[in-house]
Amino acid sequence: MPTILFVLTGSDHWTLADGTRHPTGFWADEVVAPWNLFTEAGYEVEVATPGAVVPAVDAASLDASVAGGEEGAALDTMTPLLRPRAIADVDPDAYAAVFYPGGHGPMEDLSHDAASAALLTRALGSGRPLALVCHGPAALLATADAEGGSPFAGYRLTGFTNAEETQAGFASRAPWLLQDRLTALGADVQEGEPWAAKTVSDRTLHTGQNPASAGPLAQVVLDRLA
Repeated sequence: MPTILFVLTGSDHWTLADGTRHPTGFWADEVVAPWNLFTEAGYEVEVATPGAVVPAVDAASLDASVAGGEEGAALDTMTPLLRPRAIADVDPDAYAAVFYPGGHGPMEDLSHDAASAALLTRALGSGRPLALVCHGPAALLATADAEGGSPFAGYRLTGFTNAEETQAGFASRAPWLLQDRLTALGADVQEGEPWAAKTVSDRTLHTGQNPASAGPLAQVVLDRLA
């Protein structure tokens, strides 16, 4: 059965500008919605994290008042989350597609993870779909070389915007903002309305702006695999 790789943060916190640790991890609905779409379409899902750490869910994403919050219980049935592989041990060529969910966790670890950067570079060159949503595109920052160049420079993409980070209450507390860093990487960042679903596709790279974009982004991947 064809398999899709989910690459998740291994961090349970995000270090803010003042040095305090904000509890976080992955955002539940950014895993649940794509996972359900992929498995219903006949794909298996495997999970990889830095060092094979069992990923932590951001408790805020399980709140019933948050979009997708009621879906949090579905995480209990997703046993691959409990037995992730180490990113460094993963061969992206073994998967039909690679998918990076968000949550603030990737800002803490995947933004500078060398193994993830190598996987992303190989996945980009494979010709198969590579998808990242919300804060997941923070992982692209790790692909910058010593001169600041990246294989993702010049690509059109999206991710969690400065406006959304401001409305979420973190822009003034963050050590850096994702939209700013992606722009500095050389990406052509496309910004939609805050919190509205938005996906951007450029060649084999597919990105989503925010949690509402996770399901639509997964459908884009399925359409490319059809």
